[in-house]
Amino acid sequence: MVIARSVSARLPGEVRAVLGGLAAYGVAEIATRLVRIVAIVTIAHRISPETMGTAALALSLFELVRVLANAGIGQRIIAADALDLDATCRTARTLFWGWCGTIALLQLIVAGAMATLFDNRDVAAMLAVLSAVYLLMPGGLVQVFLLMRAGRLGVTARIAATQTLADHILSMLLVLVWPSAWALVLPKLLTAPIWLLLVRRAMPWRPGPGSDRVPLRHFTRFGCGVIVTDLVGAARQQLDKLIVGAMLGTKALGIYYFAFNAGVGITNSFVASLSIVLFPHLCAAKTRALRLRRLGQSLCLALALFLPVTLTQVLLAPIYVPLLFGAHWASAAPLVAILGLGAVPMIFASVATAWLRAENAPGIDAMMGAAASAAALVALTLGCRIGLATAATAYVAALYLVLVPATLFIFARAGWALPRQTSPQEQFA
Repeated sequence: MVIARSVSARLPGEVRAVLGGLAAYGVAEIATRLVRIVAIVTIAHRISPETMGTAALALSLFELVRVLANAGIGQRIIAADALDLDATCRTARTLFWGWCGTIALLQLIVAGAMATLFDNRDVAAMLAVLSAVYLLMPGGLVQVFLLMRAGRLGVTARIAATQTLADHILSMLLVLVWPSAWALVLPKLLTAPIWLLLVRRAMPWRPGPGSDRVPLRHFTRFGCGVIVTDLVGAARQQLDKLIVGAMLGTKALGIYYFAFNAGVGITNSFVASLSIVLFPHLCAAKTRALRLRRLGQSLCLALALFLPVTLTQVLLAPIYVPLLFGAHWASAAPLVAILGLGAVPMIFASVATAWLRAENAPGIDAMMGAAASAAALVALTLGCRIGLATAATAYVAALYLVLVPATLFIFARAGWALPRQTSPQEQFA
């Protein structure tokens, strides 16, 4: 511990800030991943691939709709000037309530379509129940982004970890007494009040006196790009499951869903935390030169942290999959390894997203995400004509071919360079 502190003390201040944020999420993720592994093991032994496929369909549609809840509203709270903060929060709260209500209605429409057009009443009922989540979200969203703005990433990490732990534990308990798709779906709703209570206690906030608001254009200009980026990202992560289910059947979907969660799903949360940590870190830079240096440091740090973890997970998949999840899942080990490699291009994409949003250029991020999603889903569809392993390989290969070159091109255009010695003025900026 003393050695670690000594090494950390010698690092540049910007690197220590990123490491601190990532460490907060990392410690929380280690706990949740351990419980997640136990939960996956329990679930894999209690329910069939067909049942898991039904849950995967419902959860994929839910996540695809839920991504709309962000809409870039919260990012404007993080980036707002101090003088405009209260007005921005006041306007954001109103937008959150109206937007989340619209999303709840949209999910109910999707549920109705599943029941009437596809005659899948189980999935329809699950979606209808999960729409209640959007009635709880607006009460805590302003507080979450205020915590991020204040740099209290350790708090947001603990809150997210607490909710995720509760989700996994409830899933395990439910699947033991009720081995059905509902055991995987209901915890998403049951843990929402836990999140709401924790964020409101961590950041008490009420609108200040007066009725000042900021113009909606401050949100719409930024929000459109964020919505598109998050939506195409969710499409890539959720529509793949719908495509596999439609082309290869519910059993194949269950196997794919298991492999996704046992593979890239375990590292996905670590990679996703990059954007959460880096966006306020880059926004806080007072000069473009400082922001560029922080960008270079962040990318190098992210690769150094995540590449060894990803490669270890991929190489050990043939060992830990049958050992942890049971011999009947051993055939899914190659699929777990293939999908695990998909974490690498997402490292580049997460850093690029934080940079482009800090540069107020979410439209470019949206175009890059749309291109990657389209390429990955088309490749997956073509691969499904041959088999599940081919489909997964094509999906991951498309991510590499689009995201890595696009990210490096964006950074090169921005004038990015490797971290270098700072000047005294920049050191204390």
